Amino acid sequence: MDFDFGNGMNVFFVSGIDTNVGKSYATGWIAREWNARGVSTITQKLVQTGNDGFSEDIELHRRITGCGMLDVDRQGLTMPEIYTYPCSPHLAAEIDGRPLDLDKIEAATDALAAKYDAVLLEGAGGLMVPLTRELLTIDYIARKGYPLIFVTSGRLGSISHTLLGLEAVKRRGIELKILAFNMFPKEDDMTISNDTREYLRNYLSIEFPKAEYIEIPEI
Repeated sequence: MDFDFGNGMNVFFVSGIDTNVGKSYATGWIAREWNARGVSTITQKLVQTGNDGFSEDIELHRRITGCGMLDVDRQGLTMPEIYTYPCSPHLAAEIDGRPLDLDKIEAATDALAAKYDAVLLEGAGGLMVPLTRELLTIDYIARKGYPLIFVTSGRLGSISHTLLGLEAVKRRGIELKILAFNMFPKEDDMTISNDTREYLRNYLSIEFPKAEYIEIPEI
């Protein structure tokens, strides 16, 4: 993986083609790899839904990295907004009766970015998930100027979902830093998975030649 952060941005947004593509697993694995290579890396959850007082995604990151819960976790910096209902953030905020506080999230991200070499900021669901009734996740990424790590997989349908997402990324001028092909869990039909991998690698080389392709293995 390339650690040339280019424009000085050290916050990388992690999103995926849909809710169940394995973003949290991929985020934890990338953090583990970057830390092992000397890049001090922390993970953050933009907004966690379906939990009460903690983020199960942050806990998964820590299990994968093997570091246990950290002081920044206990301070709430890595999980600044948590809602109880397991749904899109805009609806979860309405159900809990507490609007999403983007200023609080951004202050937490800035604090982590000042402390660590890199921040992996994992979103909720896919690129088009609404954060509020007026703001989509993809538009938040574009507004903040975060480079994108986009997680895909080898299951049937992934080619279409990936290309649709990348078209939207290109339209908004978002920098695609990494396309991460998640190989966990292993697909039952490796014929489809292998072809999907080769198709997406070729597409990336043509449409996003500056982006990096990585594979997330089974741990």
